[in-house]
Amino acid sequence: MTPTPRNRAVSTRPDPEPCREQDLGLFEVKKRDGAARIGRLHTRHGSFTTPMLLPVVNPNLRTIEPRDMWERYGVEALITNSYVIWKHENLREKSLADGVHALLDFPGAVVTDSGTFQSYVYGDVEVGPEEIVAFQRDIGVDIGTMLDVFGRPDMSREQLEHSVEQTAVRAAPSLAEAGGGMLLNGPVQGGLHHDLRAQAGGLMGGVEGEHRGFCVHPIGGIVPLMEQQRYRELFAILLAARSALPPDRPVHLFGCGHPLLFPMATALGADLFDSAAYALFARDDRLLTPNGTVKLAGLEEWPFTSNALFGITPEQVRSMDDDERSEILAHHNLEVTQAELARCREAIRSGTIWQLAEQRSHSSPQLREAFVWLQDQMDDPDDGPVGESALRLIASCDPLRDGGEPLGDDIEFRPHILHMQALLATRWRPPGSWWDSTSEPPARIVLIEGAAPPWRNSALHAVVQHLVEEPRSIALVSTPIGPIPFTLEDVSPWCHLTGPDDMWLGIYDDDEISESLRDLGLGDLPVTRVMPDPPPPDPPDQAGTVREWLDRCSIVDKLALLCAVHPLEACKITEGMSARRSRTDRMVNVHAEAAHILSPRLTDGGISLALEGARRLNQAHRSPPPEFGMEGPDEVFVGIPRVSLIDDAIPFVGKGRNVIHGYVSGADPHLIPGQPCLVVDSHGGLVAHGTPLATPFEMAFLRKGIAVKVRDGAMRDAE
Repeated sequence: MTPTPRNRAVSTRPDPEPCREQDLGLFEVKKRDGAARIGRLHTRHGSFTTPMLLPVVNPNLRTIEPRDMWERYGVEALITNSYVIWKHENLREKSLADGVHALLDFPGAVVTDSGTFQSYVYGDVEVGPEEIVAFQRDIGVDIGTMLDVFGRPDMSREQLEHSVEQTAVRAAPSLAEAGGGMLLNGPVQGGLHHDLRAQAGGLMGGVEGEHRGFCVHPIGGIVPLMEQQRYRELFAILLAARSALPPDRPVHLFGCGHPLLFPMATALGADLFDSAAYALFARDDRLLTPNGTVKLAGLEEWPFTSNALFGITPEQVRSMDDDERSEILAHHNLEVTQAELARCREAIRSGTIWQLAEQRSHSSPQLREAFVWLQDQMDDPDDGPVGESALRLIASCDPLRDGGEPLGDDIEFRPHILHMQALLATRWRPPGSWWDSTSEPPARIVLIEGAAPPWRNSALHAVVQHLVEEPRSIALVSTPIGPIPFTLEDVSPWCHLTGPDDMWLGIYDDDEISESLRDLGLGDLPVTRVMPDPPPPDPPDQAGTVREWLDRCSIVDKLALLCAVHPLEACKITEGMSARRSRTDRMVNVHAEAAHILSPRLTDGGISLALEGARRLNQAHRSPPPEFGMEGPDEVFVGIPRVSLIDDAIPFVGKGRNVIHGYVSGADPHLIPGQPCLVVDSHGGLVAHGTPLATPFEMAFLRKGIAVKVRDGAMRDAE
């Protein structure tokens, strides 16, 4: 007998535990990479992990049983249509009597649509907005959907304005009807108009009911765009809507379910997807793959395999009857879909979601067009909501990464590299004094070319030699993505580029060099271009003094670049600096006046503060502690970012506990997830220091999860 998905053994998976009452509807961000995030949404039938697909289940036609989805594929939540259940008498009676979970035989979270899409297809539905919400509540739905007004892309602006306004009018009554037990989706309409999408996001995100506001925001009216492969417009809509939506709620791309789109949509901040494509494509003898769709007809071997297809040939599948063939292909399609979402989540964990999207963009001309347009937005954002989202995405990226950074044609547009280049252009400054204690302006630039990292081995001797020759030299190292100060030679991504060996041998022409130097504010200085020779057997007598000066410049530059500390202030903090070195000749612990102030990180070239360093940086602050709603100073060097606590949390955080969302009263707007910050009380007193895991914007909204991973509390020794 040919094995099919029906008779393969499966493991028994326990039913989920309901969330705590106080967590109902809360969204917790566990890991992030720019706008992409791994989260947990808490419901009465367990919490589920995002990004994820909600498989669409037709209660009248179940190609894959919901119980199989739970047991075999780890599906934690699914979506079905409450209007279809309401319209069919037998389904309506059973669901009212036993609940929708019993009707579907699914123990996880059940999400329902309201009939809006049916109104788009058939012109109208036979149920009212409050009636359909009440029905979803009565059958025990975990997350229902209000009956919004569908906005097609081809509608006039006047019609789309009406859909936005009428959907907003229905919002508050729908939340009231949902009550305290059922969570509710608040769809965002607006067609192709970015300002309408942002307006709708603000309207729907701002509605509050007696118990809560909406817990998820689906982006509606996008199915026609996906059917026509208009991906550029799809992603523009997503960015426009996210510019005004609260960050404490998942964003759902309504009707998006092809694996091809998951990496890019996830990188732009989509958390939930739903689709019946796994079943619909199977009935049409089509297979889903991460790179597109493949037709069964004519295949001799599987171009992309799965457990469902293992051991079976395409010819054997073609010979099956329609139902059996549809089922086995649907299992393959769902398996591939789940695997691609797992790949997206792993990419978020490793900080490579944009690279995954970059790879997938080459699978489709339409997707590639959309990706190139997105790169343009990252490089030169427009003045509207799309540009605002693009800038926020870049600012939310940790600019540093562990591991290798693969070289490619698109590397300069990766958001974390754009962020690092922006920090370099705005925060790096030439030295204010030189190793020989003089303080005149710089005399020249020495550009080291043709050297591969680690530059402390390949280029240090050349840098020292030219600094001895002319102390007022600014030493830069040439890299495939532009020159960098030698003092940042161990900072990723520059030192972790991977590619062919000859990528370090490229010689830039004078125009390219001039443009890069202008970005660093060095366009008026003469340039000496140097190919380093082997180190001399006898280094100059001043080599030790020059090396100590370079070490201190490195710490000053990193404090300026990553923490917005003014270089003059960083010089004061590092007065009397000494450093312990590793066996690979890298600074490990930095002391100033015999006190340990920070440790350079060997993995990415960043810095980790010690408690004494945090105290000194906090004492250097001149501005009041941050409060939500209060604008920060409009300066480049405003001091290391701070997070303010409410009083109740101070005793716990001061002893080393993490800062939890909901206990934050303010955050400096220049705070960068992944880079050092201070935790202070309402008067600016130091409570702790650590690493923020969220943006300031997110800290103002999120109510569950870790806001700052505390490295050390300032009150550990307090009585």
